[in-house]
Amino acid sequence: MSDLPPPPPPQNPYEQSPPLSPNDEKLWSTLVHIGGIFFSFIPALIGYLILKDKGPFVRAHTATALNFQITMTIALIVGSILTLVVIGLFIILAVYVLIIVFSIIAAVKANQGEPYSYPLTIKFVS
Repeated sequence: MSDLPPPPPPQNPYEQSPPLSPNDEKLWSTLVHIGGIFFSFIPALIGYLILKDKGPFVRAHTATALNFQITMTIALIVGSILTLVVIGLFIILAVYVLIIVFSIIAAVKANQGEPYSYPLTIKFVS
């Protein structure tokens, strides 16, 4: 027989990873808001699914970002349909301006460690 120690027990794949530090929560919340400017609701969705159990601050920010980005995606779809009546172009332009302005405000608030709630948002997730 060999003198090797027995192998370590297997790790539990369902074990929760530790919560994020407050600085990490602020960083991820900021990145989710900024990511929405460039990639629509995808960063908020990924952030919500992966980070929602890592801390209450990051959960609140990813949920609010996801709600806002889904609402703005719906507004863009409506604007795209209404381009046949010309007003859709103005709706699309307004939506892009809102996304940029409110996402920057939310990112600054997240980076400062403050809560933020987007205006003009339908609440899909909480």
